[in-house]
Amino acid sequence: MTTFDALSAEKLRADLDSAIIGRDIVVVDETTSTNDSVLERTLPSTAEGLVVFAERQAAGRGQRHNSWESAAGKGLWFSILLRPKIGIGASAQLAEWAASTVADTISTEFGRQATVKLPNDVVMAGKKIAGVLVEMRAQKNAPHIAIVGIGLNVNQRAKDFSNELRPRAISLAMALDRSATRRIHRGKQVDRHQLAIALLQNLDASYQKIFCRGPSSPLLDAKNNAPSSAPN
Repeated sequence: MTTFDALSAEKLRADLDSAIIGRDIVVVDETTSTNDSVLERTLPSTAEGLVVFAERQAAGRGQRHNSWESAAGKGLWFSILLRPKIGIGASAQLAEWAASTVADTISTEFGRQATVKLPNDVVMAGKKIAGVLVEMRAQKNAPHIAIVGIGLNVNQRAKDFSNELRPRAISLAMALDRSATRRIHRGKQVDRHQLAIALLQNLDASYQKIFCRGPSSPLLDAKNNAPSSAPN
């Protein structure tokens, strides 16, 4: 029996109002990585928007072949299947979009600043709280796909991180003051279900605006040309 509040695909679908991202949701207890799990479920006919959450990843991956620690039930580890209207070599645009949406969601929901460290990290209080891994794949007789993996540290404490990672990592529970009154923050623990809903809704809305209008979208051009405030 797990000691955390397990995510439920049925409850997530019931509470989510989205057009693309989250139209199909799967929650697994454990997988090698959620990117792998999405790829295994993808056929040429699979519609974009599938989201796979895992309570634990046995071999979570980060950028540059780094491993990603994912303590069971302590974070949000999930991947999204997309078919964006961009070139197969433009994965950096997706990574920046996903990281920016995660940072914006944290800042809005919790009233604490989260910022993007390009190309794919989200930081709070100078430490990494989330990361994004995008993998683009060509498909026979179908539009190419993008698998966008997101790992967000939610309820870890310092002891949940390895000695190597501890000086550089933080979770929402560690970053938030105990006096926070936002609806998602319940005392010492963050409600992962409510946070997942907020993230998926924001990802869905921003994805439609930026990536569903083709590669010449003025919104995408404006985003790419805007000055970045991310830390060095």
